[in-house]
Amino acid sequence: MDLGLQNKVALVAASSKGLGYGVARALAAEGARVSLCSRAWQQVGKAAATLRRETGADTLASECDVRDPAQIQAWVDKTVAAWGQVDCLLVNAGGPPAKTVKELSDADWQAAFELTLLSSIRMIAAALPHMRAGGSILTVTSGSVREPIPRLALSTVMRAGVAGLVKTLADELADDGIRVNNLVPGRIDTDRVAQLDANTSAKLGISIEEVQKRSLESIPLGRYGTIDDFGRAGAFLLSPAASYITGATLRVDGGAARAI
Repeated sequence: MDLGLQNKVALVAASSKGLGYGVARALAAEGARVSLCSRAWQQVGKAAATLRRETGADTLASECDVRDPAQIQAWVDKTVAAWGQVDCLLVNAGGPPAKTVKELSDADWQAAFELTLLSSIRMIAAALPHMRAGGSILTVTSGSVREPIPRLALSTVMRAGVAGLVKTLADELADDGIRVNNLVPGRIDTDRVAQLDANTSAKLGISIEEVQKRSLESIPLGRYGTIDDFGRAGAFLLSPAASYITGATLRVDGGAARAI
């Protein structure tokens, strides 16, 4: 199926590796022009060059800390200066630290708000003036928006706010022909999940292999997902092929969620 992404302009945040890179790679493979950003300048430059070499797609790389509104605006401005518009936006950022509510300070809550919720609002606000009818916004959140995950209090609270933002914007932007959806990863094989597995291993006093074995027992498909599994789902929701989907949350979790 042709997703209709040829020459579409896509902003993909936190895309030097992991989930963001998976979506950027899928978009590039479909012929989109992809503007990547990350706090890690060397890594995001290398990622953009790799995608350009492997897919032939036009790519841009920007250093951007999504906690800084000026850097977000500079990323968007650079993209528009190069390609004239924005068709797709993937809202994404690294996850906040794994802690319980009892372990958190006011500073922890403020930092998570800046990283996870306010950055989402700012990225969308910066991109919207350059979007036309047919535009698409996709946020990356977490299974915690439906069911809290142990020790991920910051992620649970802030990403629930992002999910609320998605539903609100899906209504508000429908008249403009702009769609807004949410993509939820399960156990995807990323550095973030590896760190969470290591944290669980240390807390429970068991091996990382045992942690992973227990996780796999809860996943009907019997494996961790890949960033390409996630990326293809993201590219579809961002594309014109998903033109009648808005305000939706799609799980990419191998069947792990048991809710109907």
